[in-house]
Amino acid sequence: MRISLTNSQRSFSATADQSLLDAALAAGLNLPHSCKSGNCGSCRARLSRGTIRYPHGRPLGLADAEVADSYILMCQAQATSDLELAPTEISAAGEATIKRLPCRIERALPLSHDVMALYLRLPAVEAFNFEAGQYIDIMLSGGRRRSFSIASPPHDSKLLELHVRRVDGGEFTERLFNEETRHGLLDIEGPLGQFVYRPTAPESNGASAAPILMIGGGTGLAPLKSIMRHVIETGTDRPMTLYWGVRSERDLYAHAELEQVALQARRFRYVPVLSEPQSTWAGRRGWVHEAALHDVESLHTYDIYASGPPAMIAAVRSEFGAHGADASRLFFDSFDYAPDTLERQRISAATKS
Repeated sequence: MRISLTNSQRSFSATADQSLLDAALAAGLNLPHSCKSGNCGSCRARLSRGTIRYPHGRPLGLADAEVADSYILMCQAQATSDLELAPTEISAAGEATIKRLPCRIERALPLSHDVMALYLRLPAVEAFNFEAGQYIDIMLSGGRRRSFSIASPPHDSKLLELHVRRVDGGEFTERLFNEETRHGLLDIEGPLGQFVYRPTAPESNGASAAPILMIGGGTGLAPLKSIMRHVIETGTDRPMTLYWGVRSERDLYAHAELEQVALQARRFRYVPVLSEPQSTWAGRRGWVHEAALHDVESLHTYDIYASGPPAMIAAVRSEFGAHGADASRLFFDSFDYAPDTLERQRISAATKS
């Protein structure tokens, strides 16, 4: 079946058992997307002609009003005819060349009880150009893949830094934490994703640009770290504040590094927030987005980058807009639900009156 993109004059083919997003990525089109599981809404597109189906039921990230307005989610939809559709945005990141490359695990460094820093060395003869905030897919057997954000910045790409959280029973992460894949070879595909750093116009003439507010949850820190390093290390004069939320102190796997950056970088501020701290914790408590809302005034003046679990992203999307944030300057990277959480969400959605 032929899928035509009416807002870019591009097209691609899709099979009946293939999601529209997977088909687009296979054709080298880096369309807007994030979680790939129908929760975040980033891959929303308006369907103007043709029919689709959702093999796993209507996705959670699509509101009733959006369905009525002919919107679909490309990560879940499968074509049942030729289609014409318009993705919500096709940014410059969508023009990047997606490559499939071999790489070697140069180093695997435990950062905490359940997070590993993985450093990948790509072939010296292959250029791999990406933007701060993007991610790669690690290819597994049977055509399966696992997505990981790049934590290193584009100007320091000899080794790609990933933050890998251990998943019980996870095919890739279990082997990694048990040292079976360390120093081994991997195939990757990328760069992928539309969650990228957006320069603002005043940067081009040397004037001070808009401040940046970053909100991260768990390993959602990774793409924010790439953006943070890019801004600081390229000498861009933009004030930045990073709020990083995790459950407990042992989950603050980059705490010392971020504190050091905050001491050395003139215009960078770091605020860790714990949702389940011990009584000895003297820092901020609660939900990370609420801490930012409490502290930051004049949200409309900020470029806001949020990366983390879908529940956090949904809260930022709704509550920050209600407090004056400019929707056109809110950028999201939504990480997937854990399977049990997703099932609870589906049950909750199905039982609401």
